[in-house]
Order: sequence, then C-alpha cells, then structure tokens
Amino acid sequence: MKDQTDFLVIGSGIAALSFSLRIAKHFKDATVTIITKESRSESNTKYAQGGIAVVNNWEKDSIEQHIKDTLQVGDTLCDPSVVEMVIKEGPSILSELIDWGVHFDESKKGTFNLGKEGGHSQHRILHHKDFTGAEIMRALLAQIDSYPNIQVLENHFAIDFITEHQKGIKVQRISKIHCFGAYVLDKENQQIKTITSKVTLLASGGIGQAYRATTNPEVATGDGIAMAYRAKASIKNMEFIQFHPTALYESPQKSPAFLISEAVRGFGAYLKNESGERFMKKYDTRLELASRDIIARAIDTEMKMSGTSHVFLDCKHIDYEDFKNNFPTILEKCKKVGIDITKEMIPVTPAAHYLCGGISVDLNGMTSINNLFACGECTHTGLHGANRLASNSLLEAVVYSNQSFEYLKKLYKNLTHPKNIPFWDDYNTSKNKKNILITHNKQDVKNIMSNYVGIVRSNDCLQRAEKRLYHLYKETENLYKEVAISENLCELRNLITTANLITQFSLKRKENIGGFFNEDIV
Repeated sequence: MKDQTDFLVIGSGIAALSFSLRIAKHFKDATVTIITKESRSESNTKYAQGGIAVVNNWEKDSIEQHIKDTLQVGDTLCDPSVVEMVIKEGPSILSELIDWGVHFDESKKGTFNLGKEGGHSQHRILHHKDFTGAEIMRALLAQIDSYPNIQVLENHFAIDFITEHQKGIKVQRISKIHCFGAYVLDKENQQIKTITSKVTLLASGGIGQAYRATTNPEVATGDGIAMAYRAKASIKNMEFIQFHPTALYESPQKSPAFLISEAVRGFGAYLKNESGERFMKKYDTRLELASRDIIARAIDTEMKMSGTSHVFLDCKHIDYEDFKNNFPTILEKCKKVGIDITKEMIPVTPAAHYLCGGISVDLNGMTSINNLFACGECTHTGLHGANRLASNSLLEAVVYSNQSFEYLKKLYKNLTHPKNIPFWDDYNTSKNKKNILITHNKQDVKNIMSNYVGIVRSNDCLQRAEKRLYHLYKETENLYKEVAISENLCELRNLITTANLITQFSLKRKENIGGFFNEDIV
C-alpha cells in the first residue's frame, strides 16, 4: 500500500504534536500524517512529572540566570548559542502552550506556583501537580482533533526511512542523502505501507528501554535514532545517558519504573542511606538539589558500599497536606504499594531517564539528511551538553518544533512530492515463530547495558558489552532476513543499534564529564 502526505510526523509527544498544530494551522491545504506505534497519547511526554523550565518570576529570576544554570549543569559541552536561543524563546512558548489550553498550577495570589529542581538557582518550573506531561498531552490532543488536515495513525510502527539507500530508488542527487518518507508497519492488519512525504519530522523519543530500570514507557526503544543511523544521519554524544536518581524501587523492578519526581526533593525531601544517614553532604554542597549526574553517582556509591539495591527518600517531615496537594499521583502510588509517607521512607533507585545526545540537528531542527527534521529527545541540539538541566527537555522539544516550523514556512513552497518510490521489498509480515528468542534477546540487551554501560563504567565492562552486543547484532540481522517483519523484531534490532552506539561513544570518550563516568579515566 502506498500513501502520500505533505508532512509525515513520526511520534506523538510534545514535539510531534506542537509541530503538527503549527503546520496544520499555517498550511491549511497541506496534509499532516502523524504515526505512532501505540495509542496517540503514549509517549515520554505523558510521563513527565516535574514540568517545564521557563523564566517567569522576573523579580527574582532572569534569562541570564537560566542560561548560566544550563551551562553549568552541561559541564562545558553545551552550545552557548543554542542555550541562549532556547531559553530566550521560553516565555513566548509558554504563552503558546497556555493558548492551546495547557493549565499550570497557580498560587492563591494568581501567580504561577513555580517549583525548584536540582541545578536550578531559582524557582522556575511550571507544573500541573505531578503530572505535567499528561496535562500537556491532554491539551495538545484536544487541539489536534480540531484540525481536519491532521490524520493520526495509531498502532503504526516506522521501520525505516525511504532514502537513496533503499533498493529500486534511482535519483540523480549525490551530494546529500534525501528522505522521501518512511516504510511503516500497520500493526492491526500486518501490512507495510510506503508513506511518501515532502517533509518528514522525527520525534520518536528516547532509549530508556535499553536498560532494566528506566522511567521511560515501553515504547522508548530508540527506534528513531536507529532508523537515522541506518540512513547514515550524523549522530552525536550518545554516551551521555541521564539516570534519574529517584525511581521508586520495587522487587521485582517494574518497567517503566515509577518516577519520584525531582520536585519532591525541591520540596524538601531528604536522601538517606541504609543507616538512615543523610549522605549527600559527602558529595555536594547543594545536597539533594545537586545536578542529577552527581546525585545518581552518589546513590550508586552508597548502594555499592552497603550492598543494597536502593536508598531512601525521607518525606516524613514535610507537611502532609502540602505533599498531597502537590504530589497526588506520587502519594497515591506510595499508598498502593503500602508506604505511609508520614511514617516510612520511600525506597528509591537510579533509573535510565533521558538521552542527552542523539541525531545531530542544526538550529532549524534539520538533520544531515535533506527533508528530514528531528526534535525532542531523539536529537542532539547542543542544549544539554554533558548533562541535562532538569525540566529543560519539554522546553527544548517545543522550541525546536517551532524552529522547524518557522524554517519550513520559507522552504515549503520549493518542495515537491517524491516520485517512483518502490514498495517495501520483503512483504512477509505473517506471524513468525521465534518471538521467544526475540524476547530473550531483548532482555539480554537490557542486562548487558545495565551491568556494563550504567552509571559508572570501565574499559573492561565496555569491551565486554561491545563483544556481547556484536553477537546479538549478528544473530538478530540473520533473524531479520529469515523471519517475518514484526514490531517485536524491529524493536530488538533498534535496541541493539542504540545500545551499540552508546557503547561505542563511551569507548571513545576519554574524559569524565557530566553524566559520563569511567572509573579507569584518571
């Protein structure tokens, strides 16, 4: 089956939806097709608890302070021009989100109830209780429904981009690779669609499912990054994985792990070890509000010293009603697992949370492939450097989706639909009989990455990971040629590619900086 659209958007988080809304409103005669591998509301955005960092309290805060905080946490690897652009755009982006119907918590005085998180010098986090991401998704999806030129295809899995590399495509261009759309698996009827487009925007989210413990939903399998890598796009800084310090510890560990928002520490919660000691004083003068990389390594150290699998977050001293009003979802989860926060501490453990590297894009969100744009967590923009400042991710996603939109307003009139694009060659999508092997290999990837490419790495562990991933890669490529195309198999393939990229970039990094730490580097 061959479909044609003007704008193909892969993903359904804040980056994808905000881009689609702007495009649909401006280009009223253009068609926008959003594809998402599960339901349209399932994305990393949905699980964002903390909020979005935007300067709003002009009496105490400033653009300059936000820039300084971002650069400090990014540990010299941020692109200063990108940092300045994103943060300066924050206030206007906030106004746009509010116009789209997003509600942020306000104080009794009618001003925004601003939170403070690790690495921030001021209160500047706008939030909606402890489910800000879900509130943003609610508002944006309601807006999407009001545009007849937007089509959302749920349960559609992007397999690969259509480029000059695909068999049967003959073009004269040789100076730069072009994207003509994507081959997409319709999961409901097991058909592979050839969807061609003038412009493709990739907003596929993160890679957290490469690890055993992650706050990311099951859809976060690095699909977009792996697709871009196979299409020969430029990739950068994959070694910088941000581990959230405080995911709820459960036995067995759930995936995704339930996130205990950083805002809880901003609200006054203490981190304590097995002995009940408030240990952050040994690691950083900012205590519980140090940046995530420092806190995650401190927790990792404490767990290794005590031989335990978690530490604790102590909220007993926090006013119960205040906690209930600000963190109702977290409170409900604690009750569900049998924790009374007024009497007991919450067991927490670090979990893979956010990728600071990814597909290289310029200030317009353009990748190294023509007509392929990308924004959100799958990208490397230069904003985060070696470590992301808390709550800058939602800001980056919506700012860059606007940058791409503004650029395309000028470029779009010169774009045409691709011609003579072949159908997908290998049309065997019948149910294969090797799902047990595929599922087993997925777990192997998680184990390899968690054991060897985690918070603290070493040369020996990275080399072990490299060898084991190569074995899985060869086995999986053979499977890909032999058995029917399925979502499970494609996800495995993408996870292995992503894991290998993280490992290879880690082996090349020769300095400990930001979220990267190799104990063999002096």
